[in-house]
Amino acid sequence: MASLAFTLPIIPWKFEAWKQMVEEVKGPRREEFEAQQRRLGITRQELWLQRTPQGDIVIVFLEGDDPAQMMPKMAASNHPTDIEFRRFILDVHGIDVAQPTPGPLSELMVEFRGEVDKQFGFLLPRSSVEFTNSGR
Repeated sequence: MASLAFTLPIIPWKFEAWKQMVEEVKGPRREEFEAQQRRLGITRQELWLQRTPQGDIVIVFLEGDDPAQMMPKMAASNHPTDIEFRRFILDVHGIDVAQPTPGPLSELMVEFRGEVDKQFGFLLPRSSVEFTNSGR
């Protein structure tokens, strides 16, 4: 399973619209959101809100077979939910998912995962932390 993380700025005067959409996908539109994620090949998505003096940022974490293809798949889709989310991302984040990213995708630099104890079902720390080689 591959993963990807990236950030999206929230246009300052669009925070309430962002918050409203988050509440909708957590509540009344949950099934629609989950169906969209499955259709786009995403098996896990997390959205984290980071409030900073420079403005609010959404940290997006995706897992799936190829999470880097989520935005291109959404950009090419004619599904009504995808069309709506494309408009939402443009309106609230100022990003047109139909356009290529302006730079390289984010790069995983450090990863730690605990191992699940088979008998008791809780995480056990591994003996080391994995560092990826970014080629620099």
